[in-house]
Amino acid sequence: MVVLPPCTPDLCGKDFRHSLKKPSPNYPYGAKTRKLRVVPAFTIQAMQKNTKVMPPPKSGVFDPLPIKPTMFRKSYQRGEFPVSIEFTSSGKRLAWKVPIEKLDFHHYLPMFFDGLAEAGYPFNFIVEHGIDDLVKKGGYKILPVVPQLIIPIKNAFATKRPSVLCHALRCIQMLVAGCDKVGEALVPYYRQILPTLNLFKDRNRNMGSGIDHTTTRGENVADLIEDTLQILERHGGPDAFINIKYMIPTYESCVQN
Repeated sequence: MVVLPPCTPDLCGKDFRHSLKKPSPNYPYGAKTRKLRVVPAFTIQAMQKNTKVMPPPKSGVFDPLPIKPTMFRKSYQRGEFPVSIEFTSSGKRLAWKVPIEKLDFHHYLPMFFDGLAEAGYPFNFIVEHGIDDLVKKGGYKILPVVPQLIIPIKNAFATKRPSVLCHALRCIQMLVAGCDKVGEALVPYYRQILPTLNLFKDRNRNMGSGIDHTTTRGENVADLIEDTLQILERHGGPDAFINIKYMIPTYESCVQN
């Protein structure tokens, strides 16, 4: 008589039950990990399995705005400005076809400031040198035109392009430092022109051990903003600092300290 070994199953009951939960090899997702489905936040779908909540969108507060043609560009292309670029042995300079003292500053100075939103050549060259000449020879004609310059300055800052911001800040420094009482006349308009400066005041690039050459070329936005705020405080009278501090809380006085 032959005694056979006892019949034992290959899998116990527990292992057999676990094997039932495994996907079939022929199923599309059997051999691969199923990709998570991206769903919007704060919805019923966010509570489902195999889902991933969609991250919040970027605010885009520092994104530059698209370039739009300005009135300065249109007027220059029509030949309405009595200026031309003259090439000399020492470089380029702006040549005026009429004496600057005879110009209508209520018309030409706001038009030149409207060109601050332009970033390409030759517009940026004509605007910067034209404002410099008008400020140097304008004298008492500059102060009555200050209210007309606020909207062009605000539009230039609203582009949020670093090259345009640096260009506009240099022109504001020339305007405030080159004319008497202009700094005090700008104090009531700080709420229109300073919010954008508050955004970019600390936007210095972290170069690590490298050297940021934009600081030596005068193209660093944060450094130019700090210099411009100090010039506004020095020439803005006794109420300049408290109004700057209201719009830019991180600013520290260069006069009181």
